[in-house]
Amino acid sequence: MESENVEQQRFLTDFDSSEYLKMYYGAECGSVSNEHWLPFILPKLHETFSEGAVQGDTLIDFGTGPSIYHLLSACESFKTIIATDISDMNRREIEKWLKNEPGAFAWSPVVKMVCELEGDSTKWMEKEHKLRRIIKQVQKCDVLKANPLDPVTPPPADCVMSIRCLESACKDVKSYCEVLKMFRTILKPGGYLVIASGLHGSFYYVGQSIFPCLYIRQEDVEKAFIDAGFEIVKMEVKQKTDLSTNHISDYYASYFVLGRRPVEY
Repeated sequence: MESENVEQQRFLTDFDSSEYLKMYYGAECGSVSNEHWLPFILPKLHETFSEGAVQGDTLIDFGTGPSIYHLLSACESFKTIIATDISDMNRREIEKWLKNEPGAFAWSPVVKMVCELEGDSTKWMEKEHKLRRIIKQVQKCDVLKANPLDPVTPPPADCVMSIRCLESACKDVKSYCEVLKMFRTILKPGGYLVIASGLHGSFYYVGQSIFPCLYIRQEDVEKAFIDAGFEIVKMEVKQKTDLSTNHISDYYASYFVLGRRPVEY
């Protein structure tokens, strides 16, 4: 626990949100995500939230970071989205975008990609307006706590999502599984859990700062979901074919899991 606290404090001190967005999602140097991650995750999220099963009143996104791309498809299926992050700087980046403030990160190229998946890339401004309306709260969270929104009690959720978060927060697979168990307590019976990130990684850079991440395999993820009491509805893994950016972020494959909390009778 002490090592987790040390890494957490270093993350809060050294993680530069604007540098992260520039490196991973910026138009000029965002190839770290643009070449593999976004072409993988955006269609997966589009499929998940357009098929009709994953919908409802409330989606809680844990570890939103300074990003909104992964919420673009979800905003069509939920009345309320609660974005959360442990970092004050990350939450401030989200607030800047929500309020359309000067200096907010320009997500419009990614928004157009999602709108193209939905059939009309010209409706990107409508999509941004809708997401700004659907994100009702931006809360502080710590996924390693029994109540991650402490002192606020999370509302029962129809869907919980966490994208590219748990490998940074968890020190080992046991901790990863414990977070999934915590997510299960927040979900309504029959609710869905959406998790996606990288496999076989150990570090990533933001600017000149290096951060560790959990080395996790596909079989570890599958076992964690089962041990946490979820049904695995869908799982997909895609290997990276271009490893030219692995000196910045050394994961070797991306994974996507849709899990469901069983209905208990």
